[in-house]
Amino acid sequence: MSLFRRRILIATDPQTAGTRYRAALEDDFHHFRIELVVRDGLIASLHAEAPRHPYSLCPMAADQLQLLVGTAPETSAHAVMRQVNASQQCTHMLELSGLTAAAAARALPQRRYDITVPLRVEGRTQATLDRDGTRLLSWEVQDLVIEGPPPFSGIGLRQGMARWSLSNLSEDMAEAALVLRRCAVISMGKNRPLDAQKHAKLSGDCYAQQPDRAPLALRQVGSTWNFTWQPDQLCRDDLDWIAFKD
Repeated sequence: MSLFRRRILIATDPQTAGTRYRAALEDDFHHFRIELVVRDGLIASLHAEAPRHPYSLCPMAADQLQLLVGTAPETSAHAVMRQVNASQQCTHMLELSGLTAAAAARALPQRRYDITVPLRVEGRTQATLDRDGTRLLSWEVQDLVIEGPPPFSGIGLRQGMARWSLSNLSEDMAEAALVLRRCAVISMGKNRPLDAQKHAKLSGDCYAQQPDRAPLALRQVGSTWNFTWQPDQLCRDDLDWIAFKD
């Protein structure tokens, strides 16, 4: 059975604990890195890299993250969605920035998420999330609806889930739920011939998919990898960097 996998690693510089953070995200479709520096309670700098990405213009979205510089990191990772126009950002770089800012605001020394979503069979799958090595969430999903367990039963994965999560779950659990939600949705891309695309869709949903950019955002053929049988390869190239050994 083919699986979608995503790993997120976040760590603070042991020499400047709580001041400089690094984060890496890798899955079948993406590989991004973030470095965030906090000074005097504000984000002093934020830099992003895109080692692997689906469209040629994706790395340029890193410049849009500069809109977060000068803002105060909040303990809610979702706060960045209110601070900028998410449709003008790379969705995954922005979410990784939010997770990193939240880790800084909470003074977390490190955090790790491991997500697995088997490809759907007749629309069904079981999406799981481990945080720091412990199973935290396991959802039975039918198409784009969580069937269980409570309190997630009947919750849709699209519009409204962020609002529901932030209103009904603890801040920490809402963060994890929204991380898993993203993966449960994008995992459906593994059933599609993505490399047949010439360029990004003109959906307006993210930086590369804005109508004025999409025709120029060329599909990066071969950018989709398969970690089904090699979960330990996720973020392997980031380990020294995220440990501040560079």
